[in-house]
Amino acid sequence: MKRAAITLAVALSALAAAACGHTIEQKAATGAIAGAVVAGPVGAAVGGAAGAAVGQAEKPN
Repeated sequence: MKRAAITLAVALSALAAAACGHTIEQKAATGAIAGAVVAGPVGAAVGGAAGAAVGQAEKPN
């Protein structure tokens, strides 16, 4: 249960930080940093993926 709460916190903070930046790479990097702060290497991977997903979603058609 505690692990699920940590994972949720990482995901939420990564999504919030993923809004920072102009390019997909910048959004992935800020998401990775936020995830690393919250949950170490696993959080960095989750945060980077979330940042890239947000950047891809905001990409103009």
